[in-house]
Amino acid sequence: MSSADQRHVPVLGREAVEMLAPRSGGTYVDATFGAGGYSRAILDVAGTRVIGIDRDRTAIAGGFDLVDRSDGRLTLVEDRFSNLAEICAGEGFASVDGVVMDVGVSSMQLDEAARGFSFRLDGPLDMRMGQEGPTAADVIAAATEAELADIIYVFGEERHSRGVARAIVAARKDAPIGTTRALADIVASVVRAKPGDIHPATRTFQALRILVNEELDELQTALVAAERVLKAGGRLAVVSFHSLEDRIVKNFLNARGKAAQGSRHLPELAHLAPSFRLLTKRPAMPAVEEIGANPRARSARLRAAERTEAPAHPASDLPSWPTLSDVMRGG
Repeated sequence: MSSADQRHVPVLGREAVEMLAPRSGGTYVDATFGAGGYSRAILDVAGTRVIGIDRDRTAIAGGFDLVDRSDGRLTLVEDRFSNLAEICAGEGFASVDGVVMDVGVSSMQLDEAARGFSFRLDGPLDMRMGQEGPTAADVIAAATEAELADIIYVFGEERHSRGVARAIVAARKDAPIGTTRALADIVASVVRAKPGDIHPATRTFQALRILVNEELDELQTALVAAERVLKAGGRLAVVSFHSLEDRIVKNFLNARGKAAQGSRHLPELAHLAPSFRLLTKRPAMPAVEEIGANPRARSARLRAAERTEAPAHPASDLPSWPTLSDVMRGG
């Protein structure tokens, strides 16, 4: 298999598509198109139709060849996957038979230095999955020390977050921090890694990427959208790559997988039946062989559920974590 072909094989791809159980005549949403691995597998089932979504223009452009070869069965849309219900409606589908999501940054994005996602490749400190909005360098320049510490602690789960934030603020007084190498060196001066540990900058880069792309908000909103657009018997499969994402998916499906509990404040919730039937009591994880072939797979988790006939549950408020708009407003 060539390196180009390998890019089209998503982590836990076979297992996710098996959970989706595509069938002829069905319409499916590949909510994070990327290199098109899920879409290819779904389109291999004759008579299926796929709506592929990606906010990354490069990914959409890379999928044009597959569109040409799909005989009109694949439609690509450049947009955020949180808008999937509106996207489906715009394509003429009030409901669909399945939604698959592969959450987080793609290997293509990590491997391109100019995108600024990787601390191993020197490039501009960008980290944007799409073409719009502030870059990671903008966030680094605008955020206060307290905001940086909060971002790095909440989204990166970095226990040295205060020291990292302090070092960033001290360094930016001398010169703007505009490259991935500059930021990685600053973080490494504070976070000491032992042999065999992850790179010292891993958690800080993760935190900034999540904030810049509003990834957790996007995921939470996309799950609610999938609940609205899936028809009874339709399936949702989500692959996540770190504990924050997996926790959101787990909590969402667990809450929807049982009857909503009413309270004296919201007594109407007592009448809501489960909107999903869990297909994975525990998350599916990559086999040793897959991790050996792709070390990035080691943290992947797959959760899946089937939509019931019950109405969608009311969307809950997003958690009170740091937001990009608040940080940039202050800057």
